Amino acid sequence: MCGIIGIVGTENVNQNLYDGLTVLQHRGQDAAGIVTCDKRRLYLRKDNGLVRDVFRTRHMRGLLGSMGIGHVRYPTAGCFSSAEAQPFYVNSPFGISLAHNGNLTNAAELKRDLFRADRRHINTDSDSEVLLNVFAHELQHEGKLTLDANDIFEAVAAVHRRCKGAYAVVVMITGYGIVGFRDPHGIRPVVFGKRETPRGNEYVIASESVAVDSLGFHLMRDIAPGEAVFVDINGKLSTRQCAKKPEANPCIFEHVYFARPDSIIDGISVYKARLRMGEALAKKILRVYPQHDIDVVIPIPDTSRTSALQLSYQLGTVYREGFIKNRYIGRTFIMPGQKQRKKSVRQKLNAIELEFKGKNVLLVDDSIVRGTTSKQIIQMAREAGANKVYFASAAPPVRFPNVYGIDMPSVNELVGHDRDDKQIAEVIGADWLVYQDLDDLIEATRHGNPEIKGFDTSVFNGEYITGDVTQDYLDFIEGKRSDGARENTDDDDNAVIELHNTA
Repeated sequence: MCGIIGIVGTENVNQNLYDGLTVLQHRGQDAAGIVTCDKRRLYLRKDNGLVRDVFRTRHMRGLLGSMGIGHVRYPTAGCFSSAEAQPFYVNSPFGISLAHNGNLTNAAELKRDLFRADRRHINTDSDSEVLLNVFAHELQHEGKLTLDANDIFEAVAAVHRRCKGAYAVVVMITGYGIVGFRDPHGIRPVVFGKRETPRGNEYVIASESVAVDSLGFHLMRDIAPGEAVFVDINGKLSTRQCAKKPEANPCIFEHVYFARPDSIIDGISVYKARLRMGEALAKKILRVYPQHDIDVVIPIPDTSRTSALQLSYQLGTVYREGFIKNRYIGRTFIMPGQKQRKKSVRQKLNAIELEFKGKNVLLVDDSIVRGTTSKQIIQMAREAGANKVYFASAAPPVRFPNVYGIDMPSVNELVGHDRDDKQIAEVIGADWLVYQDLDDLIEATRHGNPEIKGFDTSVFNGEYITGDVTQDYLDFIEGKRSDGARENTDDDDNAVIELHNTA
């Protein structure tokens, strides 16, 4: 899972890109990068780390130009080298930079084709570099010395024909403008907005609407599945549907965990979807445990707060904040390596003893993935004096790996894999455990936009909507994603790189 942003402005966009990436920081904390374009010259800065650490004043001064793209990375295959930080760049044709959120399921096949047929070299293990080279080859295939919107849309259409999986993309073409496009299933989110200035119109393309709002742009809409949006250097907007049979199947886990609650994705308020999740979960608790003895409902901050608040209201039970969060510790789910995740839980959360002592506590979380975090938090509640500790998940059991851009661990590391609810409760140490039903989760989310007929729910039911996910592929990602296969690579602090366009 990553965050992407692209801006075509009327003056330097470096600060807006920085601010936008900061707002999208929750989508990736492993690496960050910005590339800007000043006339026909590109300036790039990227490295491992948070946005605030990657970009210093000396870097920002060097990022010149009135258009640019940015990226925050959450690695999807266990690699943490800054060599794979984005945006990526290819010199030919024209000078193209790309930032990508998602995962290509046919990346290995594409890489072979790029070498054998397209005569293109891939320098990293990143599928984003593969995607960039596919787009560059198709744009070069047009065989023109200059470009127009039609040429770009034809290249995007060819990308849709060749690439499988999930991708929300921003591409900057040196001297021409910025393109945003989305896979034909619309699995990963991307929106665009407009801002009117005395010097002309400015446009932003970003992963979530919160980035558009925070920068003072007016949210226009989501980029539709299969659609491409092109903004030229003069601020002219063009759009076209580039896929033959687009069908919206957005990732439901965005609403469960990843997206900020103040975002609107595919016309659905993330905040309201989480309220409805809490309401549905409360109804299930009342069905399963009509004579429950819950004294207090306590959320595991931050993502579950909205659902927990509505759940407590439906149960008629007291809601309390029982954990205080250290704001300087990253999101545990997306931390690389099991040892780091285990260590961070105790650093991140501290229990308020008076909210637990002698009480029957219902802890509410957005989901349970590995179960290690849940187990530690339940232990913390008991150490704080809780009489009984119950646990509720706003999402169903995560039983299958994700192949569309979320680095769900090896299937054998998923606590929900091959276990029933009672067995999972025993593993994490809960007195009892209640999961959201999948149908209720879908309804809670779809209620915000009835036009969406289906979601990607593969982590819950193992149904991969692109239809090309084989057991061989699942075995392949299993080997790359297990904690034992992960490696951390530290690189030197690089300065801004000036990329000369030789086209």
